[in-house]
Amino acid sequence: MRWRIVTVGKPKFAFVREGVEMYLQRLRRWTRVELVSVRAGRPADESRELARLSEGYYRVLLDESGELLGSLEFAAKIQRWQMQGPGKVALLIGGAAGHDGELRRRADWIWSLSPLTLQHEIALLVAMEQVYRAYTIALGTGYHRE
Repeated sequence: MRWRIVTVGKPKFAFVREGVEMYLQRLRRWTRVELVSVRAGRPADESRELARLSEGYYRVLLDESGELLGSLEFAAKIQRWQMQGPGKVALLIGGAAGHDGELRRRADWIWSLSPLTLQHEIALLVAMEQVYRAYTIALGTGYHRE
C-alpha cells in the first residue's frame, strides 16, 4: 500500500518534526509513505491544494467530527484496505481553519483522532503514530499492548 500524508504547512515544533521523521522511517520498513506539505494561505486555496495532491488516492480527511475508532479497529481498517484496496491512501490534515465543505464532500472517509480540537501539527504527529501502531498490530510486534 502507498501512503501520501498531505498537511498544510511544515511542522514548526521541533518535537513534531522529530516525531514525524521517526514514524516515517519506521513505517518505510513496511509500506511506501511520503509526507507532502502545502503552503498555508486562504482555507479555500489550502483545500484545493489538498484535493489536487490527493487525486487518485483514497482520501482520508482528519477532522474532530469524523468517525472515532480505537487502535484495533483502525488497524483492522488498514488491513482491509491492504487486502481489498484502495492501494493508495492520502491522509489530509488541514491548517488552522480546517477543511472546507467541498473537500469534505470529496473525502472517502472522515477520521477523528479525538473529539477534542487538536492543533494541526499535533494532529499530524498523533495520526502518524496511529498509522505506525496499526502496522505493528497487524504484524504482532508487541508495540501495542492491550
